[in-house]
Amino acid sequence: MKKIILYSALLLVGLVCSQLLPSFIAGYGQLQPTIMVLTMSALAYIMINVGREFEIDKNNLKQYRWDYVVAMTTATFPWIGVVLYFIFVLMPAEMWSNVDAWTETLVIGRFAAPTSAGVLFAMLAAAGLGATWMFSKARVLAIFDDLDTVLLMIPLSILVVGWQPALGVTLVLMFGLLALGYRYLHLWSIPSSAGAVMGYSVIIALLCELFYLRSGVHFEVLLPAFVLGCMMKSQHESAADQQVSSFVAGVFMMLVGLSLPQIFGGVATSSSESITVAMPAMSLAEITYHVLIISVIANIGKMFPLFCYRKEATLKERLALSISMWPRGEVGAGVLMISIGYGFGGPIVTISMLSLALNLVLTGVFIMVVRKLILSEKQQGESYEKA
Repeated sequence: MKKIILYSALLLVGLVCSQLLPSFIAGYGQLQPTIMVLTMSALAYIMINVGREFEIDKNNLKQYRWDYVVAMTTATFPWIGVVLYFIFVLMPAEMWSNVDAWTETLVIGRFAAPTSAGVLFAMLAAAGLGATWMFSKARVLAIFDDLDTVLLMIPLSILVVGWQPALGVTLVLMFGLLALGYRYLHLWSIPSSAGAVMGYSVIIALLCELFYLRSGVHFEVLLPAFVLGCMMKSQHESAADQQVSSFVAGVFMMLVGLSLPQIFGGVATSSSESITVAMPAMSLAEITYHVLIISVIANIGKMFPLFCYRKEATLKERLALSISMWPRGEVGAGVLMISIGYGFGGPIVTISMLSLALNLVLTGVFIMVVRKLILSEKQQGESYEKA
């Protein structure tokens, strides 16, 4: 419980600093690339360790088809719900049939799709839930969820900027990495100490950043880091390595908050021809109302696992699994930063950023609810055994 509170506090500190520091430090914007590389390095470290513990039954791959379907719903339903709200509630009726309006909101609304695998795994481990059915299932769903988001951003980018060869290269790399991870699952005997994993993480983050600088296309560290972990021979962390992992997770929480763009001011230039930029301004009360509604829509969209796995888990476990899909962070922030890079802005982007920030602040609360559900289910099971 102490770790959950600590990680939540670090998220909040990072978020507050991301909004205040630009006003006090001249040239703070120039530090953002460094902050992003550090954030991605910490995420890569977490995902390598997730991959090291990841197991699949190659003799029964059919079971993962349904997992991918469920994960796809947790990434698609929130996205669709948010996009429909943006179009039919926030935009005037004359814009409902505007192709550009749909294109922009399809990209911006994707922020609500991805579950933050790094935040989720660090928080669940801190809550002592690493040995539960819910954790093992959340690990599969969150990875598929983020993979679905990353893959779908490619056709969305094509809608905005047209076809680019780098997008094709990205697709080839993604499927190539997945093939490598499957073929060499836990077969690579390479150094796996905390220092070695840290080195791999920094290299992956730098390579992904270099790919972006050269091609203009984002290649998230999540997939290559996870695949590397999958290929490493499965070895449990030592006590010293676990302490390093806990430290990295704490630093990652703060960096996720720090990497969030400024919510107010400088979101888009007035010269942009973006539909969302051209929307009329909203009052603070209106923005707050829409932030709350969007947050509720996005999290309700993540609840499909509640109706699945009835033969595997109880209602409380399935509810805990669904709520564990709520945390969003670095991947959602990445989608918003891509949207800003395309020149999108205005009230919709502000609302999206605030919703993401609210979700970040409440992450600890979500995990405590999950923990309470799992522990109450465990206690109930023990009482039945005694009876």
